[in-house]
Amino acid sequence: MKENWEEKLSCASMCSRCAKALQQGDERILSVYDHRPICSVCKKREEQDPDYPEVSKMMLGQCMANVELTLMDPAGYCYHHFYPYKC
Repeated sequence: MKENWEEKLSCASMCSRCAKALQQGDERILSVYDHRPICSVCKKREEQDPDYPEVSKMMLGQCMANVELTLMDPAGYCYHHFYPYKC
């Protein structure tokens, strides 16, 4: 997914959790569970999941290993699991 995430996900027009429409200027963030774009409300809910700390650490570790191997983070793929972005 990380190879073409920007093309497929960065300007998603709908939250993959609640199906809320996302306009061009709306913030979105990638889920640490399935790497799909979600709205900020769904991200807040995700952060309340009991296994979120463990899952986010695992995702970050995997992401950092990939970045180390390739010496790059394609368009902020890892970064955008934790920091919102706009289309």
